[in-house]
Amino acid sequence: MRAVMHQLLTDGIAPELTAVDRLFERELESDLACVNQLTRYVSRFRGKMLRPTLVLLCGKATGTLTPAHITVATVVEMVHMATLVHDDVLDEADMRRRGATINHLKGNEAAVMLGDYLISHSYHLCSSLNDQFAARVISKTTNQVCEGELLQLSNRDNLELDEETYITIISRKTASLIAASCYLGARLSGADETTCRKLEKFGLSLGIAFQIQDDILDLIGDPSEVGKTLGIDVEKRKLTLPIIHFLRSAPPEHQDLCRSLLQENGAAERIRNLLIPSDSIAYAKDRSKRLVERAKQCIADLPDSESKQTLLMMAEYTVTRNQ
Repeated sequence: MRAVMHQLLTDGIAPELTAVDRLFERELESDLACVNQLTRYVSRFRGKMLRPTLVLLCGKATGTLTPAHITVATVVEMVHMATLVHDDVLDEADMRRRGATINHLKGNEAAVMLGDYLISHSYHLCSSLNDQFAARVISKTTNQVCEGELLQLSNRDNLELDEETYITIISRKTASLIAASCYLGARLSGADETTCRKLEKFGLSLGIAFQIQDDILDLIGDPSEVGKTLGIDVEKRKLTLPIIHFLRSAPPEHQDLCRSLLQENGAAERIRNLLIPSDSIAYAKDRSKRLVERAKQCIADLPDSESKQTLLMMAEYTVTRNQ
């Protein structure tokens, strides 16, 4: 199912995505074998290629694709890969895309440096564009990603975390790069600023919905389907939307039990069993679905095209996926 859906979403931009793959590999090529070994391995993590796909689809939906689209699509993928490598260090994760993480294989030092290597190459590549506007957008967005991560870290163990702060965290940490991908895709096709901003809002809503779904899967997903270490949020005492809702709406005795379990190590399964019979998972899913509807509304005025229909399909898939 996943392969079929990926093909449906990328059929119209297959040659451009191939060009992104080639540029990604070419840009990261080193004369040091140890570096090439790591960059080749981390390429295994590039599963959905959501951000490059959005750059290209938003470009096609608003105009004509250019070589700059290929460059920016590669840049946002590099930035995203860097955040994944760094996240695995912070979360002490052992598995991603059904394989061992860099930090598990090579240690935190190598993983941190590889993340830095990906970031530095993303800016090196972005600086090759004649217009530095994209570089400024990417750098601002990367700052927001780091701010979101720092805000999340500062709220570890905060069992009173509210929904508004949670949304702020994921808006910066996850959704900001997705929003920038959509905005730049339209901008590079020559779309007017109003249209670019609508695409940016599409990406922001889509990105928040995407992260809520990820957080749901971290709680109740099947590890063999999701393909990465699950239960990390609970183990790291990072509250996500289902737990936030449960702690404010469940019967008091269940709230107390959940708070107690969050203070224990290895309690992810017990918390999962506590949440499943509640309406907290459904609440998070409903919030995600409403965000998808908002995203679809943002592009309703775009001329009808294959790319627009693919964007709408992608929005729907965000909340139905199990990976």
